[in-house]
Amino acid sequence: MIQLTIRDTQNPTILKFEFPDFIVQNENYEFKNIDETKNSPLAQQLFYLPFVKTVYISGNFVAIERFSIVDWNDVKEAVCEQIEKFVNDGGIIIKEEENTIKKQPISVYGETTPNPAALKFVVSRMLTKNPIEFKNIDQAKASPLAQELFKFPYVKEVFIDENYVSVTKYEINEWQEITLEVRTFIKQFIENGGTVIDESMLDIALKDEKVKDQNFDNLDETSQKIINILEEYVKPAVAADGGNIVFDSYDQPTETVRVLMQGACNGCPSSTFTLKSGIENMLKSMLNNDNIKVEAV
Repeated sequence: MIQLTIRDTQNPTILKFEFPDFIVQNENYEFKNIDETKNSPLAQQLFYLPFVKTVYISGNFVAIERFSIVDWNDVKEAVCEQIEKFVNDGGIIIKEEENTIKKQPISVYGETTPNPAALKFVVSRMLTKNPIEFKNIDQAKASPLAQELFKFPYVKEVFIDENYVSVTKYEINEWQEITLEVRTFIKQFIENGGTVIDESMLDIALKDEKVKDQNFDNLDETSQKIINILEEYVKPAVAADGGNIVFDSYDQPTETVRVLMQGACNGCPSSTFTLKSGIENMLKSMLNNDNIKVEAV
């Protein structure tokens, strides 16, 4: 038997009725009247209640906006029971489209990282060959998955590499409150044929990579050695923690290496220790130069 949880929202006229699992994948629905509810028998039934103004269905919840003729405290329990009865009696929430994509079963599990604000969600298939980081939804045009993740209010940054998605959160939620929701969303998004990375949108990034390859040949010998060390020894280690480190520059007069930290490495409390005690000491040893310094951009 499915039991719902009633949640308040920032809008006092809107109440959320949360399900224990996702009820729709990769779609958000908004119904403003009964004529719009042809593909949602549940929303259609809810509009028979005289105080229902708008019905929203998304992720793992049904949200209802009320008219001012009633107060939620007077009717919310009855509405919750009605939705539970409808679903438990086999009622359809959203009718599936005829051309629904066949599911591709995968597994997704969460891994902690040294950064308490970031969690690594490992997927049982390859996602991309090119690591890519998104700081906000405007940067995520090449990743429909990242765009959807940014719609969760607690998602701050998304980093995707090989077979995992690293999500950095804001402090408004603890991981134990949201891990299941994020893991389930990623799993269902991919299983239902959602696009993780649109390779056609990565042309600019790939061109940048070609430019980097050309620039590599023009770099001084020390910079080339530093890049090779980072690629061979450092990147695999930080990737295991859901992050990435990219060479930015090497200043010969001050013997300072500057790197860009991505994914779980970005903002990690232990990143300074990683830079100084890990990468810096490794470069000093492998380059036989005790004056080498490493800084994050």
